[in-house]
Amino acid sequence: MLNRLFFGLIISFIFTGCTIQAQKVSVAAASDLKFALDSIISVYQKQHPSEKIQVTYGSSGKFFEQIQYDAPFDLYFSADVSYPKKLKEQGLTISEVKTYGIGRIVIWSKKINPNVEKMNALLNPKLNKIAIANPDHAPYGEKAKESMQYYKIYDLVKNKLVYGENISQTAQFVQLGAADIGIVALSLALSPTMKKAGGNYYVIPEISHKPLEQGYVILKYAKNNPNALKFYNFIASPKAIAILTHFGFTQKAT
Repeated sequence: MLNRLFFGLIISFIFTGCTIQAQKVSVAAASDLKFALDSIISVYQKQHPSEKIQVTYGSSGKFFEQIQYDAPFDLYFSADVSYPKKLKEQGLTISEVKTYGIGRIVIWSKKINPNVEKMNALLNPKLNKIAIANPDHAPYGEKAKESMQYYKIYDLVKNKLVYGENISQTAQFVQLGAADIGIVALSLALSPTMKKAGGNYYVIPEISHKPLEQGYVILKYAKNNPNALKFYNFIASPKAIAILTHFGFTQKAT
């Protein structure tokens, strides 16, 4: 009887351990991270083949609102570090907020080369639609608006603006021709998809907008998911940082 009980406990322990090992990690991530984070996950899962990282990409601001109403995400990657910091203040996180990089914005177009006229490329009379992310909830859209205001061209072009729900949709607008030119994330301009589209981009000077400091955090939903902590720690590894740097996310000086 004791042997049977002992055997049962061993089997239970084995299956419990397997369940924990295979537990899915659900991630909400800013859409500018699409190509960088997909690459990081590919490297991570080669090292941890039994673990699954499931990512939903979208607007940082909208994810912030959803997480406040208990959206079932384990980790949150935001294009604006202030969002995860606010969640921490509200007691909705279980880790420190870390920075994964500083984003940059670029003017991108297939119709003209924005390196010729730089910011004034947005004033080109041949261009009818200018795409930016919605500045009300997308950090990249907010910074695009700040830059146009800094160079005193926002009022001259605001009637031509079309808004993407997030920065990925904004990039699709210009890539597919729904807009003639747009302000998008450098990380997307460096992606294989945008390179294949054959456009040109001009990196907007950082002086024209507040820094796009981006951060990530483990959410309260992950309190019983040890794999969330493992992936959180991997983001700070040399391999992950190299991928982020490759996609244009500069690292803060230490």
